[in-house]
Amino acid sequence: MGNRLSKIYTRTGDKGETGLSSGRRVPKDHPRIEAIGEVDSLNSQLGLLLAELADGVERWPGLAEVIEVLTPCQHRLFDLGGELAMPEYQVVDAEEIARLEAAIDLWNEELGPLKNFILPGGSRVVAQAHVCRSVARGAERRTQTLNGEEPLRDVLPAYLNRLSDLLFVAARLIARRQGVDEVLWQAAKKG
Repeated sequence: MGNRLSKIYTRTGDKGETGLSSGRRVPKDHPRIEAIGEVDSLNSQLGLLLAELADGVERWPGLAEVIEVLTPCQHRLFDLGGELAMPEYQVVDAEEIARLEAAIDLWNEELGPLKNFILPGGSRVVAQAHVCRSVARGAERRTQTLNGEEPLRDVLPAYLNRLSDLLFVAARLIARRQGVDEVLWQAAKKG
């Protein structure tokens, strides 16, 4: 898969452009670069979430299942970013979306229906799961913007959409397994 980095700085991007795998140079705010950047941000935030989960797994063993489900997502996000950079590199597939949907369905059975809007919070790791969810939505939006200019395989935005759903449900499950209350939205009082 592509070239390995032997030198971290090249100075070729100092004037606001970057190179694609095809050799084409584009502005650093090109929709493709924006999408790659948002996927990278999501992967970084997910790494933080996984570290937070690992730190708490001894105290809350039920978090191990969340780690098991989310860990492959980091690798698939790297694959997704790879495909955004090199469209010929096609690894993310519908089976991965089905894996996420199966986890969502299983966890939702444990949680039951959502009766109120919830806010990010309750614990640090719950809030971090919500950060990941919101960054996933941003990555999905950037990918859809790119898709409007340069069509992508349907599986890429679908994967990001389903991952954001999974992260929402994961945040709720983490709260339940940590024994912390979800933060319920309270509407402002009128008048």
